[in-house]
Amino acid sequence: MRRVEHVMGFPVSLRIDDEGFPQAAVDELFTWLREVDARFSPFKPDSEVSRLDRGELSDPSEDLTEVLDLCAHYRAATGGAFDVRLPGRGLDPCAVVKGWSVQRGAELLTAAGARRFCLNAGGDVVVSGGPWRVGVRHPEHADQLCTVLELTDAAVATSARYERGDHILDGRTGRPATGLLSLTVVAPTLTEADSTATAAFAMGAEGVEWAAGLKGCEVFAVDAERRVLRTLGFPVADDAAATGRGRGAIMAS
Repeated sequence: MRRVEHVMGFPVSLRIDDEGFPQAAVDELFTWLREVDARFSPFKPDSEVSRLDRGELSDPSEDLTEVLDLCAHYRAATGGAFDVRLPGRGLDPCAVVKGWSVQRGAELLTAAGARRFCLNAGGDVVVSGGPWRVGVRHPEHADQLCTVLELTDAAVATSARYERGDHILDGRTGRPATGLLSLTVVAPTLTEADSTATAAFAMGAEGVEWAAGLKGCEVFAVDAERRVLRTLGFPVADDAAATGRGRGAIMAS
């Protein structure tokens, strides 16, 4: 089964290899993502996020509370580099909402019986079963890949400057984060992978080491000097050098 829809401002594609998987469960996934867009988009004036930001809500929903708790966690963990409440800007938790909501969608599929699937949300991917081969776009050449991964029961997310320019700000300075060209994180869930990738990118070059030290995370980054940095356990396809383990160890080239 294959399906593609444009949700939350980007294409979401789903491939399920399990025969006879119920269409209703796929419908539920995309209904959930559309609900998330309506409730949590800071660009919709009637969303829960917008109403909370304007002071119209005193008791956010359980889901929004979970998202805000995650935002607070990453703000504290990065010393304020990751911040969804920047001065002069409204509340914008999108950096957490995307991975969190797509991971929740993947869990809906699993609960419905899916065992082998790939869910791709604007280039951030969560897979079940495997191995799946996932390409990471070159940060400067749209028609090239800088690496290919092999993933099984995992998630991968990339933060970069190539799609939306210098849109990720360092909350400590309020200025664009420019120390990296791209940073990719592999983690057990897309909630972790996506949030960590954005938070680490906001930190700049120091974010590579920070992300590499997190339990379950493997990192691949290209810094502003075009150096490639990656952890020893980053699951590069057909690359014997990537088979070593040792969380936190960084290889540079």
